[in-house]
Amino acid sequence: MIAFFIVLPLLLSCVLVIFYLERKIASFIQDRLGPMEVGKFGVLQAIADLLKLIQKEDIVPTTADKFFFKIAPIMVFLAVFGGFSVIPFCVWGPAAGIETGLYFLLAIVSLDVIGLLMAGWASNNKYALLGAMRSVAQIISYEIPIGLSVLSVVCISQTLDLQQITLQQSNFGLLSWNVCKAPHLIVSWIIFFIATLAECNRAPFDIPEAESELVAGFHVEYSGFRFAIFFLAEYAMMFLVSLFGVILFFGGWNSPFSSKVINPQNASLVMVLWSGFWLIFKTFICMIIQIWIRWTFPRLRIDQLMTLGWKFLTPFALAMVLISCLWKIFVLGI
Repeated sequence: MIAFFIVLPLLLSCVLVIFYLERKIASFIQDRLGPMEVGKFGVLQAIADLLKLIQKEDIVPTTADKFFFKIAPIMVFLAVFGGFSVIPFCVWGPAAGIETGLYFLLAIVSLDVIGLLMAGWASNNKYALLGAMRSVAQIISYEIPIGLSVLSVVCISQTLDLQQITLQQSNFGLLSWNVCKAPHLIVSWIIFFIATLAECNRAPFDIPEAESELVAGFHVEYSGFRFAIFFLAEYAMMFLVSLFGVILFFGGWNSPFSSKVINPQNASLVMVLWSGFWLIFKTFICMIIQIWIRWTFPRLRIDQLMTLGWKFLTPFALAMVLISCLWKIFVLGI
C-alpha cells in the first residue's frame, strides 16, 4: 500500500512531464515555440489542460449504451495502470519476487482492447465503431511480434520475473545489458519498439484515431473527464511500454557504469534513488524517440499496417526467437 501511494504520484508526474515534452518537441520540429504562457516556459500547461478538461460538461449521447459508455474509459485506465504493479522501479522494486510478472504484464495490458471496443460500440456512432474495430485489429496483430520479441529475452534470461531479468544485467555495467550480452536482441528491440508504437495507437500507427477521416475514432463521442482518462491512459501506455523495453533490453534500473553485483536486500537509500534515476532516464529517452517518430513520419494506411505486422515483423521476430535459443545454448551455455 505504501508503494502504491509512492509510485502512483510518480507515474502521474511522469505522464504530465512527457505530455509537456511532446508539445515542446513537436514545436521544435515545426520551428515554433509551443506552450509559453502558463508558468515559466509553459511548464504548467499540462496541468491547465487537465483542469480545463475536468471542468467541461460530461456529455453522454442519447442513443448510446450508457452503462458500457461510462465504464469503457475506466476499463482502459485500469488495464494500463494495472501493468505498473509488476514493474521493478528500483533495487527495492515493489514487484520483486513476482515470478510470472512478465506474463502478468502482457496479459493485463492486452485487456485495454476490450475497453476500446466497448467505447466504440457503446457510442452508437459509425466513426467510433470503425475506429474501435481498427484498434482491435491493430492491437491483436501487433501483440504477436511483441510477444515473440519478449520471448527472445526470456530465452536468454530463463525467467519471467522482471526483477530477476534486471538483476542478471547488473554484473558488468553496460556489457551486462541484454543487447550487449546477445547483440541480436537489438533487432528484437526494434521489433518490440515498432509493435509497441502500434499498441499505443501512436503515429504513424494512429489509424484508430485518424482525425482526417474518423474525427478521433473510438473516443469521438467522449468529452470532459472521460476523454481525459483516455488521453491519460495513452500517455501512461507510452510510459509503461518504454519501461518494459528498458527492463528487457537495456538493463532496467542498472547504471551503465556500475561493475558491482547488486544485492537488493543490502541496498542503501542512495542506491535505491540512483537505480530509480537510471530507469526513469532511459525510459524518457525511449519516449522522446516515440515523440520524434510521431512528428516525423506520415500515417500508414490500414493495409500497410497489416502488411508490416504480419509479413515482416512476425517472421523476423520468430527468427530472433530461434537465434536466441541457439545463442543461449552455444554461446552463453544453459
